Amino acid sequence: MITNLASTHLADEQKSQAVTDWAARAGWVVGLLLFIALLYWLMREGWKWRGTLQGDLPPLPAVPEEPGPARLTLSGRYHGSTTAGQWLDRIVAGGLGTRSRAQLTLTDEGVSVLRPGATDFLIPAAAVRGARLDKGIAGKVLTEGGLLIITWQHGDRQIDSGFRADRVAEHPAWVEELTTLQNLNSTTEGAR
Repeated sequence: MITNLASTHLADEQKSQAVTDWAARAGWVVGLLLFIALLYWLMREGWKWRGTLQGDLPPLPAVPEEPGPARLTLSGRYHGSTTAGQWLDRIVAGGLGTRSRAQLTLTDEGVSVLRPGATDFLIPAAAVRGARLDKGIAGKVLTEGGLLIITWQHGDRQIDSGFRADRVAEHPAWVEELTTLQNLNSTTEGAR
């Protein structure tokens, strides 16, 4: 009896560990990859749908060939544009939803926004409605005063466009100049 019990015990020890069920594991991996692909596809479709809904946005003003002497320049990042006052309502039509590096130049014509790899545009001086420092726009949140927000009129829509300079200390000078420009334009418009 002891021999029989010992041989059973030895036989139990000689059994190998359970082998991985590769078919089930591969099925789970493929299923997970398909789920992730579906999520990306849905996000892309949502982005395209948002662009369709904003299709009434007129074409962006082009940067002039000879914009005139620069009053201020800024190098940094363009973080996107939203409907004015609604910092999460991103505008994607016309390429305004594409984050990119940006070179801003303030002239008497307005603000030239040059973006490598994305659509360049001009914020006309007459369209500037204000400027402020803020901490967030369309999914990008920074420290207080970390973003330069320019509010401008484009067609029948007011837009907030967010920029962050490589040297954040440049932001207050831009707010001051743009506020002066906006005040000059509102005085000129009131005189008509």
